[in-house]
Amino acid sequence: KAVVSTQSTGLAAKPENPFHQAASIRYSDLMENNSTTQQRLLSSMVQFGLFFVRDIPFYDSSNELQTLKSFFELPLETKMALAVKKHRPESANVYRGYGPLVSGLTTQFKEMYNIGPFNDMSRYQPSSTDDSLELYRGVGRETNLWPKTDDPGFDAHFKNSFIKSFETRRSVGKAVVKCIGSVLGHPELSDRFIENEFSTLGLRRYPAGEGNRLTELEHEDSTVTILSTFQNPGLEALYEGRYWDVPTSGEGFIVNIGTLISDITDGKVLAVRHRVRQIQEERFSIPFFFTPSFDADVATTLTGRPTRVGSRYKIFGEWMRDYLPGVEPGLLGVHDQDTCPTAGFTEGD
Repeated sequence: KAVVSTQSTGLAAKPENPFHQAASIRYSDLMENNSTTQQRLLSSMVQFGLFFVRDIPFYDSSNELQTLKSFFELPLETKMALAVKKHRPESANVYRGYGPLVSGLTTQFKEMYNIGPFNDMSRYQPSSTDDSLELYRGVGRETNLWPKTDDPGFDAHFKNSFIKSFETRRSVGKAVVKCIGSVLGHPELSDRFIENEFSTLGLRRYPAGEGNRLTELEHEDSTVTILSTFQNPGLEALYEGRYWDVPTSGEGFIVNIGTLISDITDGKVLAVRHRVRQIQEERFSIPFFFTPSFDADVATTLTGRPTRVGSRYKIFGEWMRDYLPGVEPGLLGVHDQDTCPTAGFTEGD
């Protein structure tokens, strides 16, 4: 329950933000995965739907934020050379790459850049371009696009910084899944995340604006989200029927899970509903979506019961084939599907 201040001032008591009571877990404790950490994580996820990770070794949020800002300050022409296919038809990538500000096409007005797990490798070639599932397998294995500016030093710094950023968050994602599986008595949960091809590090810039509108609509995520908001306010989450400000991530991360993972765990952990409110300054954030493997079972829970999506999808790749076009209209052009799961991770936060 939200704690109420008891100051005897004669004024109405102001409730204390409940999210200040969410667990704040040291990175080293999360990696160790001991029983105390497991119980703290589970308790926080059951009550609040999120927790915080702190004391992350070799993580410098100030440097990361400045590098992110420097990228978005590049000339539009330079960034458009990295744009995905729907914004740059000659691009080979449909998901990993740059997305400019475009009004009216989506519910979220932001500039974005997606980074995946594959770098400097031969591009995956689908065995059949007539098989939509095989096409999406290729989307999940796209090679990252990296900036090429007149400053090779910046290019190398940007690439190296965000490869490291990706791997740092992926280590957190793996540890979270391992911890949840362990405390629930099902360590095999980690087996569903071995490949995690669709895992994505998203750089986000939201323009400054006036008013009180939402820049990310109310939603629940789907998989495991590891979020950096730095010192930027605006993120709000639902607790006992009311939206509260979520404390900023500062030098750490905010972690929550989504509906798909809640379903797989038989509802033992909460997928928290949240939104992002407009602020008067530019807002920057980095969500990282840690996903199951393309061929991972999403049809059954840890105890063998059918999941809510199990009647339509057997593997995660089938779910993604329907989901992605819903949040990225025009993703594959004529190959896009008309259906979309009712719950999913958004491209924001």
